[in-house]
Amino acid sequence: MSTHSLTNWDDTVLPFQLDHADVRGRVARLDGVLQQVLAQHAYSAAIEALVAEAVLLTALIGQTIKLRWKLSLQIRGKGPIRIIATDYFGPGAKGEPARIRGWASFDAERLDPAADPFSQIGEGYFAVLIDQGEGGQPYQGITSLAGGSLAACAEAYFAQSEQLATRFALSFGQSQLPGQGLRWRAGGVMVQHMPEASPFVTMPEDKALHESEPGENWSRVGFLLDTVEALELIGPTVAPTDLLLRLFHEERPRVFPAQPVQFGCTCAPDKVRQTLSIYSAKDIRTMTTPEGMVTADCQFCGAHYQFKPASLGFEATEAPDGSPLPGAAHG
Repeated sequence: MSTHSLTNWDDTVLPFQLDHADVRGRVARLDGVLQQVLAQHAYSAAIEALVAEAVLLTALIGQTIKLRWKLSLQIRGKGPIRIIATDYFGPGAKGEPARIRGWASFDAERLDPAADPFSQIGEGYFAVLIDQGEGGQPYQGITSLAGGSLAACAEAYFAQSEQLATRFALSFGQSQLPGQGLRWRAGGVMVQHMPEASPFVTMPEDKALHESEPGENWSRVGFLLDTVEALELIGPTVAPTDLLLRLFHEERPRVFPAQPVQFGCTCAPDKVRQTLSIYSAKDIRTMTTPEGMVTADCQFCGAHYQFKPASLGFEATEAPDGSPLPGAAHG
């Protein structure tokens, strides 16, 4: 098997269905996406692990949203790790890649390097937010932080907010292929037990041969998922399709087209200007540096922006290109 064939599943999310168990799911493999997310910041090992877990969950959960929608995970706590935020931007058109970004805010002085990373978040909440774009109603679901991992929080969210039994098997960390340097990789499987009335469930003609109680099906799938190994999840030597056959061959996994994902940020100068448009000229002056500029940094991608104060706020007197605005008062 060539190196190319081993790694062509990287940065993809593969949807699948287990027809004989009324279960749907996804397999995610992240390589370059996760590497780029973490390369934007000099995080400690604990922060990197939590951001990696959040990004992997975002890829697995976000794959179901529609074109041009946005799904976000927000983890907020009262501990040294204050915020972990990720975004999944649905493809702009069918066949295009989705985009993922992530970021964390923390108090470095309060971090305990010997403590479990999840415990460093403290009391707080795990939220899923969906933005359907212009004309759509935003959605937000929240559950408390519990269970010892972000994956456990996500399982609780689906049980409480969506009434869907959900399981995750995740693995992430730095690995090294022959002749290459250390890189972050992540892989995971997500499975959900679908009600028989769900439009996602299709009944195969020979299902009668495999009839059993829904609870038994779900328990069996969970038992099989527990047998997965970390290297099978992360890859690249085991293809997701081979992994599904190894885990669920009796359930006859049926796969659908894989969704490619890539690192992507939507920050732009115009968006910063729009954010600052609610401020007066007096407010803008308080934001101005001694060098006479207003600066802004994107927490997700590290982009640095500089603006002339006169071009910002609802009392701006200059256009972005420096030309005077018609009707503006000039001092």
